[in-house]
Amino acid sequence: MTAAVITAPTGCPTSPSTKPGHKSRVDFDAFVSDTSEDQRIDLSVKGAKCGGCIAKIEGALRELPGVGTARLNLSTGLLNVRWQGSLSANAIAETISSLGYQVSPHSVDTVELDQKREERNLLIAMGVAGFAAANIMLLSVSVWGGAEEMGEATRRTFHIISGLIAFPVVLFSGSVFFRSAWTALRNRNVNMDVPITLAIWLAFLTSAWEAVTGGPHAYFDACAMLLFFLLIGRFLDARLRRRAHAAAYQLAALRNQTVTRLGENGAESVRAENIAAGDRILVAPGERAVVDLRVLRGRSEIDESLVSGESLPVSATRGSTIYSGSLNLGDALEGEALSASSDSLLADIATMLEAGEQRRSSYRKIADKAVSLYVPFVHITALLAFLGWVAIGASVRDAILVAVSTLIITCPCALALAAPVAQMVAANRLFRKGIFLKSGDALERLAEIDHVVFDKTGTLTLGRPVWQKTKQSANALKGAAKLARASRHPLSQSLAAAAGSGEVHDDVEERPGLGLHAEVDGISYRLGSAEWVGLSQVPETDGPTLWYGEGDAAPVAFVFKDDTRDEAVSALSALQDCGYALEILSGDRDRAVALTADKLGIDRWTAHATPQAKAKRLEELKHEGHRVLMIGDGLNDAPALSIAHAALAPGGAIEISQSTADAVYTGSLTSVGQTLRIARAAKRTMLENYGLAAAYNFIAVPIAVSGHATPLVAAIAMSASSMIVTLNALRMGKSSTS
Repeated sequence: MTAAVITAPTGCPTSPSTKPGHKSRVDFDAFVSDTSEDQRIDLSVKGAKCGGCIAKIEGALRELPGVGTARLNLSTGLLNVRWQGSLSANAIAETISSLGYQVSPHSVDTVELDQKREERNLLIAMGVAGFAAANIMLLSVSVWGGAEEMGEATRRTFHIISGLIAFPVVLFSGSVFFRSAWTALRNRNVNMDVPITLAIWLAFLTSAWEAVTGGPHAYFDACAMLLFFLLIGRFLDARLRRRAHAAAYQLAALRNQTVTRLGENGAESVRAENIAAGDRILVAPGERAVVDLRVLRGRSEIDESLVSGESLPVSATRGSTIYSGSLNLGDALEGEALSASSDSLLADIATMLEAGEQRRSSYRKIADKAVSLYVPFVHITALLAFLGWVAIGASVRDAILVAVSTLIITCPCALALAAPVAQMVAANRLFRKGIFLKSGDALERLAEIDHVVFDKTGTLTLGRPVWQKTKQSANALKGAAKLARASRHPLSQSLAAAAGSGEVHDDVEERPGLGLHAEVDGISYRLGSAEWVGLSQVPETDGPTLWYGEGDAAPVAFVFKDDTRDEAVSALSALQDCGYALEILSGDRDRAVALTADKLGIDRWTAHATPQAKAKRLEELKHEGHRVLMIGDGLNDAPALSIAHAALAPGGAIEISQSTADAVYTGSLTSVGQTLRIARAAKRTMLENYGLAAAYNFIAVPIAVSGHATPLVAAIAMSASSMIVTLNALRMGKSSTS
């Protein structure tokens, strides 16, 4: 089998074969998974920075014979390829490498380490560039301030000292961009790091020539400053990409637990990935299922809240289906695996999460659109300035100085600050209101929302059963609580909380799926299902019900409801007044969802919604042209949260949902409206800042092209442009509401 020669990703664990610049022989065919339908491989790709990179890689792979699916997630760097036929995985890897990207077999355990190492390296490079920029600027200010009195020898000395500081900084801090640009050029491609590299080196070499020959102008400060600003953006991008991948890490950890498999030789502990359909599985009390299975023996209660989002347990007996992610609350269960872990419900949710992250990573931010227009404009203008000055008889040296001055004075400081400053001010306002922003482009997507979809349980409601007091049940509360205090069932705990502290019957017996029983002085006390207390016909109630039987007395019903949050009506009414369409997607029963929707004035609702059904509904809304905001708190909401145009999660949501969402709010539902208002204000401010940056360049470019851009003029112009966009953004933060 032929091994592909692939350049190992920068930042991989240090070893002789994985250091940058070394060649690593990796047999990618060894990492292929064969199924009855196709072959699959997961690869880690480094160097992809934008939607264009995604299109380039996926397009090249789809041209290979037999490739049916090629999907790259920009946030995680995970590339999933599926194909049929005799195509080699090594050929797939070589195709990616030939495009200028680094590729390696995917490993969940090493990807996060690589991303953390990348962040650390970027942070160090940014610190070095910032320190150098500050020190070089001190020398430059001395030159500018004493331009008339300072002698040529002193000025040259200051320039040379600045160059000696700048040279190692350019090599060290700029290597992030230089390596990327060289890889792209070597493979006959161009990326955004190519013009950045050109600007940095042209400015440095010209400044070095001026310093050595005694020229009056040098731009070493601009080199360091430009690197510093660019590295800030690159570091924040890396940090946000790693946070975006947090949900995938948590799901992977959940799926990679061990399982007790029952075989001819007894019980053995194996990894979930080694389970095949038909294997007998033991799910112990308190253990979470990591594969879908059908119960063969035993009876218990299962907490499906992680999967369905509903807090009330369900009974599991012979023939019941338990989905991966469900928690066994009662006795041990023996079941038969319905599929391998790679085809379980958790695996389906992980796949949908990847698809949602892929879609969000392809979102083109305002900054990306601005830069795509700005960079070609600046470099073409600098080239034309050089050619124009040569054409009118200027020396090559003077023409180069004018071109470099054009690049420096139009240094994208204002452009680089236009969005981040507005985002920072908006994020600070949200933070003061208990809303924590997690995604770099979240504000822009939130500002585009026109349709809001809510999960019910835990989002619109309290997420816990509340006893609905009646005269009959209030009289029986004291006796029922003596049984309820001995159970961890959510309804029993709610009943015990309503009664307060008190006595507990001795020798309380709990039967999973049925209820509690105790016998005191020959009198039988029971709390549980209607069947458990001896009712042959179950009266209809308005919610989950516990029945309490005491001796021969008629059973008493304790009815529970999951009440809506106090502020829900006013918060949702305010959203409707602002023109947002509202909808509920819930895994709960029809009656419960209908009552909540009616109380809140929402016409469109769906009950019994599985994770797949929620994701499908959001896809339908997208095809209808809507920009959807999804709000949910459970694992069953995570796929919909990732697929939505933007997503919010309450502070009580599970970690996976919080990681998937763009923002987490710790306050009431009124936070939703506040988030949307601030997002619209932030987007408006960003657009204003880009307009101010464009106006600055409209003024600055003629100054530079005409040869009047001295270092002092360039410094003042750059500082003024940055200050203007910053002050404009701070206007947004003056008031606490928008």
